[in-house]
Amino acid sequence: MPITVDELRDHFLAAWGPDTCYPHMSLEWSRENPSRDQCGMTALVVQDILGGDLVLAEVHVDGAQIGHHYWNRLPDGTDVDLTADQFRPEETVVGGTVVARPPDAPRYHREQYELLRDRVLEALGAAPRR
Repeated sequence: MPITVDELRDHFLAAWGPDTCYPHMSLEWSRENPSRDQCGMTALVVQDILGGDLVLAEVHVDGAQIGHHYWNRLPDGTDVDLTADQFRPEETVVGGTVVARPPDAPRYHREQYELLRDRVLEALGAAPRR
């Protein structure tokens, strides 16, 4: 039986940490907001497991862009955003465009992606790839 998105979310909650978020944000990571700054790596791992597309949007505060946000669009068209709860009240996600996955693995933050992927795959009972 395939894993549900809710079951997958639990595995990510257990796998996220300061060592899997964007490195420049690792000191700000907290258990109170575990999905904060985990979106890029999480979206890639979700795609590894469930397939589909990567979606990229901008994050705005007071109309000014302050960052980007990634999530997944599954093959059936359903959007899955395991890190949607990371945003502060003043932050707004704007737009959303399907983007190509980087060939091989991400150029930036590859170590964080591989660590997160290995933790989630291990929790799912799959052998991590090396």
